[in-house]
Order: sequence, then C-alpha cells, then structure tokens
Amino acid sequence: MYRYYILAVIVIAVDQFTKYLVVKNMELYEQIPIIDGFFSLTSHRNSGAAWGMLQGKMGFFYAITILVIVGVIYYLHKFGKENRLFAFALALILGGAIGNFIDRLLHQEVVDFFDFTIFGYDFPIFNIADSALTVGIILVIIATIIEEKKQKGKNKS
Repeated sequence: MYRYYILAVIVIAVDQFTKYLVVKNMELYEQIPIIDGFFSLTSHRNSGAAWGMLQGKMGFFYAITILVIVGVIYYLHKFGKENRLFAFALALILGGAIGNFIDRLLHQEVVDFFDFTIFGYDFPIFNIADSALTVGIILVIIATIIEEKKQKGKNKS
C-alpha cells in the first residue's frame, strides 16, 4: 500500500518543483514557444478551477480538496489491495489534489504553465497536478468498467 503513497509524493514533488521553476524563471504571462503554434510554456496563475470557473472561491476549494483527500485515502485502503489499477489512479488523484492544494494554501492561486493550442482551440493552461488528476480520473473510470465486467462475468457463472 505504501508504494501508492510514494507515487502521490512523487507527483507532489514534481508538481511543486516545476511550479517553482516557472515562478523563479519566468515573468507572469511570459510565453516560451516549444512547438510553434501548438505548445508553449506560459506563466499563468489561476485563483479558480479549470476554464477560470469559481475564481477566488478559496474556502470552497479548501473544503472540496479536503473531502477529496479523505475520500481517496478511504477508497485506497478499502479497494487498493485488490485492484492495483484503481489504487494507481487514486494515488495520481491524491498527488494532484495535494499539489494544487499547496498552491491554494500558500498563494491563494495555482501556478499553471502547460499551454496547448489544439486545432485552433486554445486549451486552458494547466500543470502537473492537473495532469495527474485528469489521468487519475480516466484510470478510475477504466478500472471501474473493468471491475464491472469482471463482476458480470462472475454472476453469469
């Protein structure tokens, strides 16, 4: 079980380190093109959620994040031993949630920097924690579907 907490700590460390590098080495709103017209590093701050929703609602984010952390730890202990994909996904969610929580606690905003333009759509700027959360949620969905198929197979036998 501890290996999943180690993964969460690694996500937090990489997230916080990359945010530190952006804050220390880039001016706010500075943009460094990596792949012209597709991917840039852009120093951005967000006091809300994705797409700028709920700007400045820190109390809400604190409460939701604490609930998510408690829920993830509960489910990690309840189901993590029997379903490694689910546990891996929860570890990513835990690391991502804590990574952005640290920013909100210390700065009342989240440092974002991955900036993609996909088929002309300027995707919202995000960070490592956001990536871990997204991948974790997708993997939870996949693990749940796999588990449901296993249960249906057992019930037919």
